[in-house]
Amino acid sequence: MELQIIPKQDAIPEFDPHTIAVQYIEYDRSYSGDQITEALIAKILKQIPSGIETILYLDPDGEDNWLEVLCDGQWLALGFCGDFGQNNYYSYNPAYAGVTEKTPLRSGGQSPIEKELALQDIEAGVKAVEYFIRTGEFYPGIDWGKQL
Repeated sequence: MELQIIPKQDAIPEFDPHTIAVQYIEYDRSYSGDQITEALIAKILKQIPSGIETILYLDPDGEDNWLEVLCDGQWLALGFCGDFGQNNYYSYNPAYAGVTEKTPLRSGGQSPIEKELALQDIEAGVKAVEYFIRTGEFYPGIDWGKQL
């Protein structure tokens, strides 16, 4: 897979910590609308470091523009699918650039994720997930790879 690397930035724009841009969540079940509460968001963010598989959608029907969040406690992978698969972005780990070795994480429960597309800085990954939940945008504090 060929990627255009979007390097992380030092300056992180401020955001409203109470805004919720995500409109549909697949977690332990499906959540939408007013079911997406601050308590649910806190639960998801707290669980990430110990391991999680969840999908966060900007689409209210849970069909498009989603971020898959996978973490096993050592690796965290973020994969965004937009425009029904035509606009894809991934967390990017420059320490493993060009390395084809895989993590134990599996996208969609099936496809192994390369170390190049997974973070070891779990704290930064949690920040990236919260930023996406709040703004619907990619967290500029980590590197991203755009699929070409």
